[in-house]
Amino acid sequence: MSTFILLGFRHIVSPGAIDHLLFLLVLVAPYRFRDWRHLLGVASAFTLGHSITLAMVVTDTVRLPTALVEFLIPLTIVCAAVENLRRGKRVPRGWPAPLLAASFGLIHGAGFATFLREMFTGSVVVPLFSFNLGIELGQITVLTAALTTLTCVDRAIRLGSPRLGSWPRAALTSALGAGWAVVMAAQRVPW
Repeated sequence: MSTFILLGFRHIVSPGAIDHLLFLLVLVAPYRFRDWRHLLGVASAFTLGHSITLAMVVTDTVRLPTALVEFLIPLTIVCAAVENLRRGKRVPRGWPAPLLAASFGLIHGAGFATFLREMFTGSVVVPLFSFNLGIELGQITVLTAALTTLTCVDRAIRLGSPRLGSWPRAALTSALGAGWAVVMAAQRVPW
């Protein structure tokens, strides 16, 4: 069990998981510490989507082309960034943000499932639960670090212009994330 928790945690926090880290950074961009409950709900919705696809692929219920999944992952980053920019200064509220995160989680979950399927022997329930617990712990770690860093950016921005609020850092983070993701998608075009 602990092996799969650690594997899930590393899956999220390792530098090799830049696409997942970038997605989480764009996801957290419009939030502040006071929004932590909603952000945790959004991250958990992402994990739920991730878990559904992992379970389906690991149990051979669904087979997805790896090249297509790897191409779609950076596109989810672009979509999340565009949504942040479209929303403007408004912080995400209600069910749309978790629903969007869950749908993106469906795509991200397929990205690691093939490798994970080869590690399972026997029942997949406990390893899959453990892996997803590790993912959730990794996401909380990354989101806390990102939120702390972005709060420092907010404070620096406020020193220069108190009326701007967190919009510049959310817009800048989203734009940079989208730009990086477009490059990643271009490198992963499956056709």
